[in-house]
Amino acid sequence: MAKIVPLFSSSKGNSYYIQGNGTAILVDAGRNLKQIELALAANDLSMHSVGAIFVTHEHSDHISALKVLLKRYNIPLYASRGTLHYLVSNDKVPPTARLNVIEDVIETDDFRVERVETSHDAAEPCGYHISTPDGRRLSIVTDTGYLTDDARKAISRSHLAVVESNHDIDMLKNGMYPYILKKRILSDCGHLSNDACADALPRFVGAGLTRIILGHLSEENNTPHLALTGAIDSLNRAGMVLESDYLIDVAPVATNGKSMLF
Repeated sequence: MAKIVPLFSSSKGNSYYIQGNGTAILVDAGRNLKQIELALAANDLSMHSVGAIFVTHEHSDHISALKVLLKRYNIPLYASRGTLHYLVSNDKVPPTARLNVIEDVIETDDFRVERVETSHDAAEPCGYHISTPDGRRLSIVTDTGYLTDDARKAISRSHLAVVESNHDIDMLKNGMYPYILKKRILSDCGHLSNDACADALPRFVGAGLTRIILGHLSEENNTPHLALTGAIDSLNRAGMVLESDYLIDVAPVATNGKSMLF
């Protein structure tokens, strides 16, 4: 059975390890390399099992380890054309990096990876829909102001999905962030709120999604309790039963050794 290990998930850094039949891929590398290596080791994993790295977009909380990581391990990197152009133009990857554009679908190390359209204030952001060697499917969709049709289709075809539940709208509006930052987060190119995430979940579970990880929670404008309660309440109203119809968890800010099989 495949598994996902959320190594990091927050505005401080994001990285997800997905393992199939002994091979693995990494989605984003948003902490320094030492932190990522330690997080892998805490889960009895190693960077040496990673056959490819996929980057969703160029913001620092998704790429901060990338240059050092690629220099040390020389693992192939996949991203959209716009993201790769930014990374190269801004010296975020070493000259020796093995860069690959993902336009639509690619296959690498027994994984089939589809690019998923997202809406964020980046060069050419995306999420990913991943099929593992044993036929399991998962989607990672974070850093998006709304769920695009492409994202909704991908999540509906998944057994497991990491879905952004970034902020509580009232906490954000009443919080200390400057107005311009609040406006950005609330925009269609910002981040998905607890309410928007929760409202979408019943449709996905109805389509066959059984495992949910709420990701990229704001440490300033959200709490795991608020995100989980909102999601579970929405699913309860739709008649869906926790631990019977679905499992749900919050991706940790830093790994606590928890993984999810799917």
